[in-house]
Amino acid sequence: MPQTYAMRHSRVLQKLRAGQVAYATKLNLGDSRAAEIAAMSGFDCIWTDMEHVPNDWSAIEKQILAAKAHNVDTVVRVARGSYSDLVRPLEMDATAIMVPHIMSAADAKGVIRSTKFHPLGLRPVDGGNADGAYCNIGFTDYLRQANEQRFNILQIEDVEALDELEEIIALPGLDMIFFGPGDFSQSIGAPGEMNHPLIGETRKRIAELAAKHGKFAGTVGSTANAEELAAMGYRFISVGADVIALTQYFGGIVSELHKQEATRIESVYADKPTGAGVSP
Repeated sequence: MPQTYAMRHSRVLQKLRAGQVAYATKLNLGDSRAAEIAAMSGFDCIWTDMEHVPNDWSAIEKQILAAKAHNVDTVVRVARGSYSDLVRPLEMDATAIMVPHIMSAADAKGVIRSTKFHPLGLRPVDGGNADGAYCNIGFTDYLRQANEQRFNILQIEDVEALDELEEIIALPGLDMIFFGPGDFSQSIGAPGEMNHPLIGETRKRIAELAAKHGKFAGTVGSTANAEELAAMGYRFISVGADVIALTQYFGGIVSELHKQEATRIESVYADKPTGAGVSP
């Protein structure tokens, strides 16, 4: 009998639907080995980037494969472009796409239309790629499974979106709303002021509206504030980044070597007799 294929279930969605918190980490590097190391570390999800990083599609595809080997989800933050830029990562079998700088309800509706199949949207159908098991998942099963096991993440990073925030979050077919405090701080004229009251208010409001409308809330955090964010209602939290990890690791090594070198030089001078090498 022919083998029956099904779409890989999302590890993130499984946890979120059970009321748990899912943790991701950010990858700026395009190397599949960096993705695999992050996946092996125990994160539920890796978040790889195409908005700010010059990764090409072949690099993203390899990262998705590396994560899948360890049953870890991949979120691809896309560059804003045509509908093809939205669906291509999903067809590579990324678990989710993250769309930056949602500015209005109309903007959000367009993203949902392109990322969800009927009846939630009108995402163009292929099925002949990795997510559809290369045409080995039946047409209607493919549409249903994609709507159930793949998700969209819409980022709120601009003050313009606040006027329609509840309308955006309430939209059918929106899976996750993600607050980006960095760009938001610029948008309100307070770049880098992460303790600005409007940042705190907006973060809290997004979590409350997500809960009200049955959506998931996501944001960036740290080991220091992850519990606070979870208590606020955030269920998808991105912690750390590969470039930060490497910078801290290599920087720590060099700092320690410099300390040892300074101690060695100090010891040499301490052991040298006073006046040594000076002619009478």
